Amino acid sequence: MTDQLGALTTIFTEFYYWITVVLMFLIHVGFCMYEVGASRYKHHQHTLMKNTMLIPLVTVTWFLFGWWIYWAFPTGPGLAPSIMNESAALITDESAFSAKWYVPNSELMAVNLGDHISGVFWAAFLLFSWTAASIVSGAVIERITTFAFGILAIAIGSVFWTIDAAWGWHFDGWMLKLLGYHDAYASGVIHACAGGFALGVLAVLGPRIGKFSSSGEPRNIGPRNPWLVTVGLFLIYTGFWGFYAACNIPIFDLGPEYGMEGVTYWTATNIYVTPTTLSGITMNFLMSLSGGLLAGYVIGKGDPFWTYSSGLAGIICASAGNDLYHPIQSMIIGMIGVVIAYKMHYWVERKFKIDDAVGAVAVHGYAGFAGLVICGFVLNGYPSSGYSVGAMWDGTTYAAINPLGMFIGALVMFVVLGFIPGWIIAKVLHGMGKLRIPREVELAGLDYEIMEAAKEDEKAVASSSS
Repeated sequence: MTDQLGALTTIFTEFYYWITVVLMFLIHVGFCMYEVGASRYKHHQHTLMKNTMLIPLVTVTWFLFGWWIYWAFPTGPGLAPSIMNESAALITDESAFSAKWYVPNSELMAVNLGDHISGVFWAAFLLFSWTAASIVSGAVIERITTFAFGILAIAIGSVFWTIDAAWGWHFDGWMLKLLGYHDAYASGVIHACAGGFALGVLAVLGPRIGKFSSSGEPRNIGPRNPWLVTVGLFLIYTGFWGFYAACNIPIFDLGPEYGMEGVTYWTATNIYVTPTTLSGITMNFLMSLSGGLLAGYVIGKGDPFWTYSSGLAGIICASAGNDLYHPIQSMIIGMIGVVIAYKMHYWVERKFKIDDAVGAVAVHGYAGFAGLVICGFVLNGYPSSGYSVGAMWDGTTYAAINPLGMFIGALVMFVVLGFIPGWIIAKVLHGMGKLRIPREVELAGLDYEIMEAAKEDEKAVASSSS
């Protein structure tokens, strides 16, 4: 970098994404605290280890093939032509949006001093992958094997959410072009997909022992430590700030992308290269959080667990269009999402005997699905992407945001890339006898095996020293 202004722009972008990674790490601190607070004491160590081990499993697989999937398959199975070769800004080696981004480093065991962007943007997307796996983690506590969860974490974290991101969260994605899909802050791309995946797993995994009475009535197995649940969810709120910022491009020249040759116009954009500002999304984030908390407090009759969870559900429901909504719209949409998530959770629990231990399917899946559908109506006719304005593909502009396209997109996210893969993988693991822990272990507590293994180690050390 020989130009000082260009160097400052590059280093600012690098530091910007680095900060988002640090903030998003708090999401996973929050998930650990939240799940431990919701689980019973005899399962605490297993719950923590499950959340810890998803980090290396997803990180390594994301490095090996997850990142490649995002850049390799945005046009799906040939559903729409690519614009990657139509804009010089997307194919030059120096570009922040080079098609070569899926290669994190061109030389093995060497730091590429000429690349200040790929690594931190790779890491930001990796933290999204951890989030997808952690959503599933909460739903299945107290009964799943560590082996099964590891397989499921890799599947949702490095494969299926990555496919949906390539299709619907990429400036070249076919869902934008054909459906008018718009999901700026991942109501569907991460949350509905992971929620649907968790529901598919739960349908096979079955409820915890004692969750349902002999007559089929659900029993409430409430959180054991409200303090941990509260602090955990507040940390998730905090990490969500980084999540929102990481969904943006901090500085981008809109001139040529909007068909304005010879014009320079720098601004922040969302991931679709649609202009937005951190100022605007800050207001909408706080209004959707507040709407969710208010609705959760009312519909949950003051229940702290549902109140805190509903704050998150409110944000998730409004996230699809929070780059374009008015703050009052964000608040109302957050409220609507909470009511839908709460009602759906208890209806599905009673009707299908689904034991979602922390309401993860409701908060992420149902609220995310609802947010996509609502976005289609509220933003009907708005551009789905910045490339709808200036760039063309195959002589036709991108489809605008519309109700039908967003509903189809919601089905793709929740059902096609969420529920169906989760159900199939869980079925295979169940058939192998690897999905669920034995009944006696569940009754004694998953930590029982950990403690027994520790005792055996102590005996072995004692016998060898003697």
